[in-house]
Amino acid sequence: MGAGTARCDVTTEFRAMACPCVVLVDTPDAELGHRIGRIVREEALRIEAKFSRYRPSVVTSINEAAGRDTEVDPETADLIDYAVSCYQLSDGKFDITSGALRRVWRFDGASNAPTPEQVAAVRATVGWHRVLWERPRLRLQPGMELDLGGVGKEYAVDRALLLAMQQTQAPLLVNFGGDLRISGPRRSGEGWYVAIEDAERSGVGAGVIEFRHGAIATSGDTYRYVMAGDVRYGHVLDATTGMPVQGAPRSVTVHADTCTEAGLFAKLALLCGAGAEEFLRTQGVRAWCFR
Repeated sequence: MGAGTARCDVTTEFRAMACPCVVLVDTPDAELGHRIGRIVREEALRIEAKFSRYRPSVVTSINEAAGRDTEVDPETADLIDYAVSCYQLSDGKFDITSGALRRVWRFDGASNAPTPEQVAAVRATVGWHRVLWERPRLRLQPGMELDLGGVGKEYAVDRALLLAMQQTQAPLLVNFGGDLRISGPRRSGEGWYVAIEDAERSGVGAGVIEFRHGAIATSGDTYRYVMAGDVRYGHVLDATTGMPVQGAPRSVTVHADTCTEAGLFAKLALLCGAGAEEFLRTQGVRAWCFR
């Protein structure tokens, strides 16, 4: 590595979307690096505020209007259209109305799995087929909820990186809670190195990935699960049953062109349960599964 390409990342760290976020700018210009970090942070916080389920937002306005039409802006409509594609690709297993199931499923590591009767009661308010969507108008039935959390974080990574790339040609890495995307190779021509976390031991690396383009996203149950006797249920729910997927890997990591695409493949693989590896092979994507 020549002196002109010495590694000197400018790092910005913050929290957004309930996860640690990191921006790395491969540049010797600290002022530029911090400015790019601020751009990324502001975009992450904007998206979090706009689509939050837990404070006044576009999503809470939609949910509070259940039973009445709501007209949404183009960005929200694009996310909903994308979520509808995910719903169709997963045969209904991925469903942005399944957030209502969180009323009975609380993935906090404790032994508090709901009864079948509790799950069945909530499932009556779940199902995209119950939603009226004629862009830009949306209508939920009373008792239903919209939750864009399953697509929001990866979307935020892609948006933030593209905004940052409009400001600089310096190599960038944007990482929101382990879902990340880069602008290209480092100034030296090397790739970026990212550790994959051990699915059994949080904070412990299970390997290192080198990549020079695109994005990486991970989905799994390392942090979010519930115990029912000796059975561990991960947080990925099958919206068609209201139950966690059985037989799935503990975690799936996927490399794709965008973070949104990588996240989609990772979630769809988990929803395939025991067939996760075969699904990923048929898609021809670079992926790592841990059981």
